[in-house]
Amino acid sequence: MSIAQLRHSTFFRYFGVYVFLLVLSAFVLFPLVIAVSQSFMTNQEVNRWPPRVIPVEPTIESYRLVLTQQDVRLDLWLRNSVVAATGYTIAVLLICSPAAYAFARLNFPGNKPLFAFLLATIMIPGQVTLIPNYLLMRDLKWLDTFNALIFPGAANVFGVFLLRQFFMQVPRELEEAAVLDGAGYFGRFWHVILPLSTNALTALGIFVFLGHFNDLFWPIIVTSSLQTRTLPVGLSIIQSSYAGQYRPMILAGAVLSTLPVLIVYSIFQRRIIQGVTLTGMGGR
Repeated sequence: MSIAQLRHSTFFRYFGVYVFLLVLSAFVLFPLVIAVSQSFMTNQEVNRWPPRVIPVEPTIESYRLVLTQQDVRLDLWLRNSVVAATGYTIAVLLICSPAAYAFARLNFPGNKPLFAFLLATIMIPGQVTLIPNYLLMRDLKWLDTFNALIFPGAANVFGVFLLRQFFMQVPRELEEAAVLDGAGYFGRFWHVILPLSTNALTALGIFVFLGHFNDLFWPIIVTSSLQTRTLPVGLSIIQSSYAGQYRPMILAGAVLSTLPVLIVYSIFQRRIIQGVTLTGMGGR
């Protein structure tokens, strides 16, 4: 095959891949585009049939309403979600990283059976532990506080699994060099493993942060006041209160709630990809 034919076949092969990715992206982005577009419409225009994709007379009235209504505290709910998700992420990293190091590097009795048991707990539905966790929060007097939003579930099994798989890829020779310098288990973990695992820790942190930021089920159970409600809970209240009156207001709140997630992902997307690959030392 000549060079010209090879270039020709390569062009069409990649052209087909890009066309497929563009079509797939259009399906994924279409709901978001509709939400953003209809958030700038009037209520009458949103309810018109056939529905419009582009507003005829764009207006920011829905954004003004969602930011000024007395019973809608989007700024407070956003702050609560960020505080709760950040606290939960820090707790997960502090608990999961030493546990993952123990399973990856320490040869204690029952290491593999215990790790297999932990992985098996992932299959337990969250509804099974809902009532015990709620009773525990009640007995600790943590209901309607940030403690109830942060500490339950901080011992994240997925986090232990992800970090363990990465720690096992770090060459043992690096730890052996630290042992020659007199480092103990904690010294090796702190000075060798953690500095080489920034991408894995960042990837886990972003996954945990976004998952907790978007969580609705647990916060709606353990929070009851305006001061502790998170953004997903607040949006559900907006939907139930204004669904029949002003749909663009609901869409405006949903659009604003996606901005922190998009910002976080756009900043850390490279580290997320590198951390998930977990191939040799390429995750550094």
